Amino acid sequence: MSKLDELKQHLRPGKVYRRAYLKQWSTSVDRHLKQLMEDGTLRKLSGGLYHCPKKTAFGCAPPEDKELVCAFLKDDHFLLTNYNAYNSLGVGTTQLYNETIVYNHKRHGKFELNGRVFDFRVKSYIPETLSPEFLVIDLVDNLEQLAEDAESVLRQVEAMLSSFDSSRLTRTVRNYGSVSTKKFFAEVLDDKTLVDAA
Repeated sequence: MSKLDELKQHLRPGKVYRRAYLKQWSTSVDRHLKQLMEDGTLRKLSGGLYHCPKKTAFGCAPPEDKELVCAFLKDDHFLLTNYNAYNSLGVGTTQLYNETIVYNHKRHGKFELNGRVFDFRVKSYIPETLSPEFLVIDLVDNLEQLAEDAESVLRQVEAMLSSFDSSRLTRTVRNYGSVSTKKFFAEVLDDKTLVDAA
């Protein structure tokens, strides 16, 4: 078996690999990468990132965002979201946005991966999932970035707060809210301890 075939045995369809990661199975990684791209086994996504395409009835499937970001960060502790998620809250947001936001502990800034822009934002706390409580706090945090009328959205947020578990909402504001967001919720929830946490 050739060294190239040995390297191929470690590749899994749908996975995204870093060049540095593949070096463990190759003594001539750049030559092998070139050959693997020529025969269609791998596709170069961006500097140092390669995708092993998964074949479907409709052609090759693009890499999943989670796979792409995991390889880019060399870490699986992150949360993917976008401003469209706010539309599920029912507070008057209806616009559609293309950018994907990545809350993480490592990178900050906008990076193009596989032809799409990912907005990486460093957070000290990252929730496991996009809970309604996290989404409403994230919405208030990012309100100035949205196309909607801010005052109208805030009024609707205030009107719907009774539908949340108050202790869970307060805890989430404390962990994830910016200073201005904590001040907003301190006022509408009549909880001065949130201002102290800001």
